[in-house]
Amino acid sequence: MDFTVIQGDIATQSADVLVNAAGTSLEMGSGVAGALRRGANGPINDDAVSNGPIDLGDVVVTDAYDLDAEYVVHAAAMPHYGDGRASDESIRTAVENTIAKAEELECDSIVVPVLGTGAAGYPFEEGAHTVCEALSNAESATLTDIRVIAYSRDEYETLKEIAEIIKAR
Repeated sequence: MDFTVIQGDIATQSADVLVNAAGTSLEMGSGVAGALRRGANGPINDDAVSNGPIDLGDVVVTDAYDLDAEYVVHAAAMPHYGDGRASDESIRTAVENTIAKAEELECDSIVVPVLGTGAAGYPFEEGAHTVCEALSNAESATLTDIRVIAYSRDEYETLKEIAEIIKAR
């Protein structure tokens, strides 16, 4: 599946689906989750938590409230209990389940952050590789606008380089 790399705040993006880098409790704390919670300006955290906890790699859908999206898919790439660390497998599974859920919802566009690399402690470069590879290997009948987002300029440059390598394969 083809995707583009962008830089910015996920909470300001316009798409059918914005993806939350969630933990298994679905509690929306800091980082991507915090930005989406603040941007939604509604009970999105309560909605998410009421569906949890979920298993590592699973996803839950909530309304996007005031975000410029139809849905927020909360992708549990990290455990919120125990060591709280993401892994290659948890990130890959969360991306795969996110794409499947977007397909089920018949969405055209999605914005995906590099899951598992903030509070979850997974190295950004490795997480970016896993997310880009999972998206590149995915197939979709409905998604035509797939964006992977990085917040900082440095992370964007790293993400862009990794995406170019994966796309060249």
